[in-house]
Amino acid sequence: MFPVEEAPSSSPENLIRRRNKMDFIDSDVYERLGLIIEEGKRLKKPPTVLSRLASSLERSVLLNDDDDKLADESPEMKEKDSVAVFDGLSRPEISIGHYLDRIFKYSGCSPSCFVIAHIYIDQFLHRTRALLKPLNVHRLIITTVMLAAKVFDDRYYNNAYYARVGGVSTRELNRLEMKLLFTLDFKLQVDPQTFHTHCCLLEKHHSDGFQIEWPIKEACRANKETWQKSTPESVCSQTTAR
Repeated sequence: MFPVEEAPSSSPENLIRRRNKMDFIDSDVYERLGLIIEEGKRLKKPPTVLSRLASSLERSVLLNDDDDKLADESPEMKEKDSVAVFDGLSRPEISIGHYLDRIFKYSGCSPSCFVIAHIYIDQFLHRTRALLKPLNVHRLIITTVMLAAKVFDDRYYNNAYYARVGGVSTRELNRLEMKLLFTLDFKLQVDPQTFHTHCCLLEKHHSDGFQIEWPIKEACRANKETWQKSTPESVCSQTTAR
């Protein structure tokens, strides 16, 4: 059993209620992304924000993957782009979309945590001048979603549980968490306007008809059912293993 930690009452839903009182806020955006959930109600399917986030991350990864091929021999680019602690040795055999669905299914975190995760990833990349790539995107996702749940959700699981969900070791996730915290200077609070801006950005990303073209595309398709049906207690195939 993995204990569920209690956090101060600062859930994303309460944050949204505060945002809705502000003139610049369009609460319909939150409705369309599936961020507003009735108290005590459990979603039967992943909210729209997951597909929008997947689309945004996939497009960035695909663009940067092409850029890497052009600048592969540049030491200066490697220094800027590389954040070694988040880089795996090979590309995971699960798509970004299915990875997000898995985290949502087993973590039980609120949908707004995925918007917060998007903000953390953006801030991390800006501070490190790194690029989002196939080798680091999954690790950044699991780490930022976990931190978002810890900061904004009333209840959350411990690191060992998130490590099983994300397919990394607990020791590895602890290391990623510390790297992210120090990079962000432990400034994890998100103001309403920043949250709303990222919601609007995510809403513009439509994943319909978009499929990231990776060499392991067929492997992702073959592993889809296995990942969706497996439990956190099962071996996660170490999809993000180094």
